[in-house]
Amino acid sequence: MRVLHFFKTYWPDTFGGVERTIHAIAKGTQKYGVESDVLSLSQTPQANTRLFDGHMAYKAKLDFEFASTGFSRAVFRRFKELSATADVVHFHFPWPLMDVVHLLSHHHKPTLVTYHSDIVKQRSLLRLYRPLMNSFLGSVDRIVATSPNYLDTSKVLRKFKSKTSVIPLGLAEADYPDVDGAVRAYWKATLPPRFFLFVGVLRYYKGVHFLLEAAAKTGLDVVIVGEGPLRRNLEKQIVRRNITSVRFLGALPDVDKRAIFDLSLGLVFPSHLRSEAFGLSLVEASMFGKPMISCEIGTGTSFVNLDGNTGLVVPPGDVDSLASAMVRLWEDERLALSFGVNAKRRYNEHFRAEQMAVAYVELYRELVEPTERI
Repeated sequence: MRVLHFFKTYWPDTFGGVERTIHAIAKGTQKYGVESDVLSLSQTPQANTRLFDGHMAYKAKLDFEFASTGFSRAVFRRFKELSATADVVHFHFPWPLMDVVHLLSHHHKPTLVTYHSDIVKQRSLLRLYRPLMNSFLGSVDRIVATSPNYLDTSKVLRKFKSKTSVIPLGLAEADYPDVDGAVRAYWKATLPPRFFLFVGVLRYYKGVHFLLEAAAKTGLDVVIVGEGPLRRNLEKQIVRRNITSVRFLGALPDVDKRAIFDLSLGLVFPSHLRSEAFGLSLVEASMFGKPMISCEIGTGTSFVNLDGNTGLVVPPGDVDSLASAMVRLWEDERLALSFGVNAKRRYNEHFRAEQMAVAYVELYRELVEPTERI
């Protein structure tokens, strides 16, 4: 069976949450006889089309971007070529150009959409896009939500609930390199003896500015791993507020990130808007047995981090509550350790990449062989 994944970006251009998910699905389904291709956009398509971890990452020429949406004329032809050899076309929502490509291509292949997030930021443009979006989602065969929380709270998904199922996102611990003694020793000597960790792309919905205020309020050490468009503004906030307990490390390889996770007290994940649909950094924290602090935004973040079980959940944008949760874990080591044990158990039960891959393979087979399952 051959599956074509379609999304606006994919490694090596970027490796955010959706991209990591596509990679985990493509890699995890290989052992079950699924061959995967991934089509996305790039400014240098020839240089960035390549074999990656057992599947092909194809690129079409990116012409321009508007409102966080990449546009391409070449992608129509490239999609037609690749969908012709696919048994299933697997879309990753949202990306408006994808909807147009699907509806105009008439490829007649079974279709699946992983619904990663509502459109939150571009609300004015959403009014114009909504008819196209509803037409696209109405035309596909199946939709997958990444958590029961998101399915229950998304006004868009409610319209298509009859054909929507839930497959949580998963990660494979084996994909993260073992940490050798030298790497661990380096970070142990570089970082504070105790610290909270944030991992993620520094985007508008991550709520890192609230974390900086909580750090200023508590004086607790915080280490931030990740790059993004808001880094300069966040660093200005640190200087303006004279916050001395926060360190920015930028983007790091997984081996360094794993070492820093191991050394941390726990993960603080202050995303405050529904653009944060799941939070793979929370899955990473669970995988490494770390307690978590996150915000209740009605999405998968509170499916991964169960309040009072794997960590603490606070109101979004509430600096006082965030600071209090940090102090509570900092001062109660036994509680933090118990949350970490529960987080590891929950990872094994719900968020392993193997479980996600098996669920998608079953769904692919249902789409390809519908008459044999009646």
